[in-house]
Parts: sequence; C-alpha cells; structure tokens
Amino acid sequence: MRLLLDSCIFLWLALDPAKLSPLAIRFIDDDSNELFLSHVSLWEITLKHTAGKLRLPAPPATWLPTRREFHCLSPLPIGEPEIFLTAALPLIHADPFDRLLAAQAMHHNLTILSPDQPLSQLGARRE
Repeated sequence: MRLLLDSCIFLWLALDPAKLSPLAIRFIDDDSNELFLSHVSLWEITLKHTAGKLRLPAPPATWLPTRREFHCLSPLPIGEPEIFLTAALPLIHADPFDRLLAAQAMHHNLTILSPDQPLSQLGARRE
C-alpha cells in the first residue's frame, strides 16, 4: 500500500510513538508499504513551530529532513495539479493543509494515514 502520513501521524511517529494507534503502527511497520511525507506537512509543521505552537528538538530545517530519512519516508513535493485540484474538492473543510494533503493523495493514488475524518469527506482514501 502507498501511504501518505498526515502531519500529526508523522509528529507522533517522530516525537511520541505511544500516541499512534495499533493500526497506524501496523501500517508503518509493514515493509511492503511505501510511506510518504508531503512537503505540505513540512510547511505546516514549520509554520506551527515558528508561531510557537509546536516545540521541536531542533530547528525544522535540520530536524524534519533527518526524521524523514530516519523513518524511511519518501518526500512528496507539491505540484500544480494538486494545487488546482484543491479548488474542485467539496467546501466542507476549509483547512488549506488538509485540502492539499487530500488533493495530493487523490492525485498520486495514495491512502492517507490519519485520524482526521474530514480528509475522507474531501474524497481522499484514509486509514
């Protein structure tokens, strides 16, 4: 399975694995799954850290790439098709990061690993 980790799943994996559900752990530990971390999540985490809403052990520019590599997550850049797809998604959830993650998942045929139900309501597959 090709899985896109939601920002919160990545943060829990990197900072507090006890918060991960047994299902999330099973998906992450399954070597047959391909795991991705979106540049959207890097952007969201960096903004929250800069605003003082999220403490990280090191600056985002050094910490995020090292954690992504440590957990063997493939980077997923933001492309124009995904940006334009956000305009076609239902207007039921306004969070721009969630909208872009959902669009990326749909465009790249990925399943989002997330506890957030609004991602499913936007049309993305979610576990």
